[in-house]
Amino acid sequence: MVEVDTMTGVATLAPRMPVGTLRLHGDAFINYQLNRVYAEGYTRVEELRAAAAKIRTFDDYVREFTALADVAEAEGRLANAAFYARAAEFFTPPRSPAKRAIYTRFLGLFHRAFAAEGIERIEAPYGASALPVSLLRSRARATRGTVLLFGGFDSLIEEFFGVWQVLAAAGFDVVAFDGPGQGGARCLYGQVFDHDWERPVAAILDHLGLEGEVSLVGLSMGGYWALRAAALEPRVARVVAWPPVYDWLAPLPWPLPGLVRAMVRWPRFMRWSIRARMRLAPILRHVVQQTLYIQGESEDLVEVPRWFLGMNAAHLRSEQVFGDVLLMVGERDRFQPPRLMAAQAKALTRARSVTTRVFTAAEHADMHCQMGNLGLAAGFVADWLSEKTDAARAERR
Repeated sequence: MVEVDTMTGVATLAPRMPVGTLRLHGDAFINYQLNRVYAEGYTRVEELRAAAAKIRTFDDYVREFTALADVAEAEGRLANAAFYARAAEFFTPPRSPAKRAIYTRFLGLFHRAFAAEGIERIEAPYGASALPVSLLRSRARATRGTVLLFGGFDSLIEEFFGVWQVLAAAGFDVVAFDGPGQGGARCLYGQVFDHDWERPVAAILDHLGLEGEVSLVGLSMGGYWALRAAALEPRVARVVAWPPVYDWLAPLPWPLPGLVRAMVRWPRFMRWSIRARMRLAPILRHVVQQTLYIQGESEDLVEVPRWFLGMNAAHLRSEQVFGDVLLMVGERDRFQPPRLMAAQAKALTRARSVTTRVFTAAEHADMHCQMGNLGLAAGFVADWLSEKTDAARAERR
């Protein structure tokens, strides 16, 4: 699909991401993850359906997508192979010896598949090691500036490559990275999580020598960390929370927030409660394992609720965000629902502007991170960033 950059008139190639969600599996969580693989457009539907029919457990999921990656690689379909390898990596237990090998395979396939795109791989010093950064430069004659893009709880930044392409086609240089606890930062560099996201953002800006204003786009839980960084890093002029979290306890009716905080003060009971529920709920087991992994080497189950409670309104410092803000959510998002966006919008009392966007089922974009119409959401972000960036430049003339 060819699009013309509205600022430069330069024709650029943009990805064609599929529209709509597929009914691939009876389990809602597994079905969402299958659609997450489908949403970028680098898979074959018939292969997804065949794999889904054989999946009952998370182990089945790993096995089937590993097999698909093997076939696709053997046939020279490297983009397919990369995204199938990512799917296999997703449900591989974080502390499994196979995790690093599968992740490394995915990364190699990804960069082989998209070698012609001119992606620059960079290591930005951070703490005792580094953060992995990918730079996709706009091919426009005059760029609109730089966008820093990152994901959330269990994402790899490469899986949002279609979003990189949309932003680059709109005239932005895209700096896509895994922050502490995420993807390659955790797997290859040993970086453990830090809710103070202004630190990795500042480290990357410093390393790249970006002293002018920049934009941040945080996907999934990254929406929280993007706003935290915008509050404390003065070089951030625009920020997109896709979607916002605001405070994990905000949606709970009184007196549940107080009860949750009280339960954390009873660690023995909390450990017993989590352990008992993990036996019955594979999804919870996945969340618990991932939460402990991104924090480091601890196996203490009470660290899981403590980590989530760390994402709260006081820590976020919404009142210190002064730039332009875009908040986006799907109307049926089960993970970060619209009421979190409403609370976040109200808290941004000093922002230059606050734009909200609720994506609907009619648009096939009502799921978490718009995984039924990722192209629509990415295009909306690109248009909003372009409008705000162009307006700011016009004001300075």
